[in-house]
Amino acid sequence: MNSVLELSHKTDKKNACEAFNIPRATFYRMHYGKEQKKKAIKPPLKLNDNEREKVVETLHSERFCDLSPYEVYASLLDESVYLCSIRTMYRILKKEHGYVKERRAHVQRPNYHKPELLAKAPNQVWSWDITKLKSFTKWTYFYLYVIIDIFSRYVVGWMVAHREQTALAKRLINDTCFKQKIKPEQLTIHADRGSSMTSKGVAQLLADLGVTKSHNRPHVSNDNPFSEAQFKTLKYHPGFPLKFGLIEETRNFCHPFFNWYNKEHHHSGIGLVTPEQLHYGTAQKIYENRCNILKNAFYLNPIRFKGKIPKPPELPKAVWINKPNLEKYDNLVH
Repeated sequence: MNSVLELSHKTDKKNACEAFNIPRATFYRMHYGKEQKKKAIKPPLKLNDNEREKVVETLHSERFCDLSPYEVYASLLDESVYLCSIRTMYRILKKEHGYVKERRAHVQRPNYHKPELLAKAPNQVWSWDITKLKSFTKWTYFYLYVIIDIFSRYVVGWMVAHREQTALAKRLINDTCFKQKIKPEQLTIHADRGSSMTSKGVAQLLADLGVTKSHNRPHVSNDNPFSEAQFKTLKYHPGFPLKFGLIEETRNFCHPFFNWYNKEHHHSGIGLVTPEQLHYGTAQKIYENRCNILKNAFYLNPIRFKGKIPKPPELPKAVWINKPNLEKYDNLVH
């Protein structure tokens, strides 16, 4: 740049830039940029330091700390007080906190931990949920309660009702625990945070039965995958109607469906055995029989299998909700 400047004294700046193959815009920017840079002028509409401090104190005051800038702005106007615009309040809060967040230093929100549940056998962890089934009557639904064992995928209990209610949930859970002969400290029941799932009545029943309760984190849909997958199987079943008439029709559909699901449905998540076979301990014999059949098929035609004896899908050894780092659980899984 100095060379261009020296040459420009003998000729014009255009020729000097062309001689050194430097764009004139670059020359002007580098040489005159600092000299032509204007001093920062305070915008005439900007709040001064005292005004800004007053806005911060007002927003953080005990009276307004729970309210949004919209509420603060309206409340102050009703009292004939104007500090700044709503947008300016948001801008000041963002500068103070990095983003508009909780302004009360003493408030602590609950820290919800990710549920990590392990089942190595049936009746160790159940998952339950409620889904709506549409009725032909507008704005009317039937409520299907389903409890599923996450290890075997066996539906241990279900019920169709007109409403979602704590008393109905308690009855289903109690009857299902009795049928499955659940002992105290044997079972954990996982659910989302619906009103029935988190009710005091259900919590008290589980405590009386010696059953551990577990819940999803708020707004996390994949903390209850087994119930959600079972509902998808239900609603994608070829015979599933879009709408139901009477509640008896709903029950008449659910009876054969759950019978098929438990006893005939070869579940891909449990080695292609049925939930009933895995739940009641006959799956291992079926697996061994499948191994023998595939071994015989291999010896009849080894070339077809490229010299390697095929094996059927393995049965599960452990099933998780939110599988953690297995280093600390190696002794449990193997």
